[in-house]
Amino acid sequence: MSPAVKRTILWTLLWCFSLPTCGAVAAELARSTEADNSAEAKSDAKAKTPEGHSQHGEAFNEGPRQAAYLMGNTGNVSFPIRTHSRLVQQFIDQGVGQLHGFWYLEAERSFRQAAALDPKCAAAYWGMAMANANNNDRAKKFIKEAVDRKENASDRVKLYIEALDKKLNAKDKKDGFEAYIKSLEKVVYDYPDDIEAKAFIALEMWQGRGSGVKIASHVAVDALLSEVFAKNPMHPCHHYRIHLWDYEKPERALKSSALCGQAAPGIAHMWHMPGHIFSRLKRYEDAVWQQEASARTDHAHMMRDQLLPDQIHNFAHNNEWLIRNMMFIGRVSDALDLAKNMISLPRHPRYNLVTKRSSSSHYGRTRLFQVLSQGELWKELIELSDSPYLEPTDEFPEQIKRLRYVGRAHGWLGDISELAAIRSELQTLHDKLSQEKKEAVTKAEDEAANDYDEKNQKPDSDDKDTDKANAEQPESKSDAENDKKRKEAIEKASKKEAAEFDRKLKRIKQALDELDGHAKLAAGDGEEALKLFKSAGEIDKWQLAMLKHLAGQTDQAITDLEDYIDGHAGETLPLAYLAEVFWQADKKDEARKAFEKLQQISSSIDLDAPPYKRLAPLANAFNFPADWRKASVDADDIGDRPNLDDLGPFRWQPFRAPSWTLEDSDGQTALSSEFEGQPVIYIFFLGHGCLHCAEQLHAFAPQAEKFREAGIEMIAISSDKQTDLSKSVEDFGSLIPIRLVSDSELDVFKMYRAFDDFENQPLHGTFLIDGDGNIRWQDIGHEPFMDHEFVLKEAKRLLGTD
Repeated sequence: MSPAVKRTILWTLLWCFSLPTCGAVAAELARSTEADNSAEAKSDAKAKTPEGHSQHGEAFNEGPRQAAYLMGNTGNVSFPIRTHSRLVQQFIDQGVGQLHGFWYLEAERSFRQAAALDPKCAAAYWGMAMANANNNDRAKKFIKEAVDRKENASDRVKLYIEALDKKLNAKDKKDGFEAYIKSLEKVVYDYPDDIEAKAFIALEMWQGRGSGVKIASHVAVDALLSEVFAKNPMHPCHHYRIHLWDYEKPERALKSSALCGQAAPGIAHMWHMPGHIFSRLKRYEDAVWQQEASARTDHAHMMRDQLLPDQIHNFAHNNEWLIRNMMFIGRVSDALDLAKNMISLPRHPRYNLVTKRSSSSHYGRTRLFQVLSQGELWKELIELSDSPYLEPTDEFPEQIKRLRYVGRAHGWLGDISELAAIRSELQTLHDKLSQEKKEAVTKAEDEAANDYDEKNQKPDSDDKDTDKANAEQPESKSDAENDKKRKEAIEKASKKEAAEFDRKLKRIKQALDELDGHAKLAAGDGEEALKLFKSAGEIDKWQLAMLKHLAGQTDQAITDLEDYIDGHAGETLPLAYLAEVFWQADKKDEARKAFEKLQQISSSIDLDAPPYKRLAPLANAFNFPADWRKASVDADDIGDRPNLDDLGPFRWQPFRAPSWTLEDSDGQTALSSEFEGQPVIYIFFLGHGCLHCAEQLHAFAPQAEKFREAGIEMIAISSDKQTDLSKSVEDFGSLIPIRLVSDSELDVFKMYRAFDDFENQPLHGTFLIDGDGNIRWQDIGHEPFMDHEFVLKEAKRLLGTD
């Protein structure tokens, strides 16, 4: 039986009973022919390729390796190619729509699906290259595949391939962008009705700015996009118009903001983009709606297709911005909930760690501190600082931030003794770092001096009389110049070594200044307190104004608040502070005006949050009801919006682990239900012949007892037949403490997506299943996950047993 027929049968079984378009996928696969190589050649290649690795090369090891399906709602796009398959065309169109939405992971998946259906389809490989806009190395490898197949493509698609090939292989990025734009213009010259080329030109003119390509006229680029919309009013390049005007004249993108998400409602980023414009225009209620729609769409997709959150481009960025905007409109409780959810998401060394600045865990921790501080949730901040949410860390900036925020909380609560304890901890760090700096600078100076002396040492003369005569000569001008250069070299080394220490010491000093400011304020020394607060920096302007009021500088506090509010319309917290300061200063009329101004933007305010709860006496005095918030009225320029609950859940939640029944190495039946109520690690390994799998088992098996001590079992699911499991046991060399089970039919591999649907082969997989039967963490790929310490630590964090 040929590989093509085998693939057809497998995909038919896999898909026909699960997804609405799978019957069509299977039918097309049945009609597809094998690629250029014979089955024998493929067999030879497989014999040389490590288990789990792609037969097509390194670029195919990464990225999505599970089949695509026709999702719908990814944009009204037509990108005609030369193919006999309607389904191939549909996946190409879907992929291009996903490209327009920057949904790169799913775009690559769609193009891989097209290539699996039609291996000679050059456009599919062009699409894979386009989907790797942020990975030039992979993009180059994919475009090479497209070039190799371009003779099978239409003349129009050839132009696209040649254009991208020039861009990716240009020595200078600016030259590459400019050449690419010119090449796309040639597509328009030859095919005037090709609106995709016009859309991509507009995108490149905006993206090229970072490489020195200037936008000579925003109006001209907008006119090009208008040509696209004239032919297709709901084209997803509304996305590009928003980017075009975002920092230039945002109100010119309002029309596209009303259509962007609706143009491709299945793509989260398309809902996110209007949030740029609404944020820029300080319409934070509308911005929050857009960003929440994006978050819910992402959550639904990830939970449906079994993906970890940070695998999706821009997911963390959207959610952290959503939290910021929620705080602007007073949704403190929801902002707190979402920030905690971001921190609680599964972490992974490749894409989600506290040290990765664009990841959920980093953003979540940063925003949680912000929410707790701005929302004046001081007791909650102190409690969370000793929890997995804001736990101590070895990362210097994060630990200093943590100590500063905890000290700030104690300061606002008036717990001066607790504040002093935090201050002592910071001072100890400061003193230790100062000593380390001193030692490091001394060492750097000595090394610089020695290096300079070695490089500039004068060779000894053979004539001793000459050496003596030279030594008796007074210091020459060249000697003085040499000493100067030596000193400069030492000073340069000293400054270089001290620079990072000085940055760290400055952070600690600023934290100490803020804490000392609170101590001075509590002691009644308001003037000195304000000096310290000023030098500390990183205090929200409205809270700094309140500190000035508490220090006796009420008039200055009012001026600062009014100045801030003038430049920050739509933010609720500064207005709440202003009303409160006026009230405490016995300026009742001014307090009422500030309160009524706040009421105009109060629809989402969390009345239980301290800054708003303190306004209850004002509301009562001004004869407002206890719930004094004013309902918002939708603007007439926001477009038709769906119900947010229909898009997906507000928070990401782990997905169910499929159940299974297999046979172990002793011939006994093994059931996934045996682990009900108990967390378990699944290790999917690719048989006794896989050397990397053996390495993983040798790494994890000795740790089995440590996992059990944490309440976590471990089981290994093999692609071997049951009768061959004994070989893995023998290869282990001693009694293996992990139960081995056989999944030679690969059904469980497929259920857990540890399977390359495009090349019909199993993949390495490591999973954490909790006691409720949910997948809490996973790693799937061409290499096994080897870091057992990370898995155990992360499992404890996710399960709350650390």
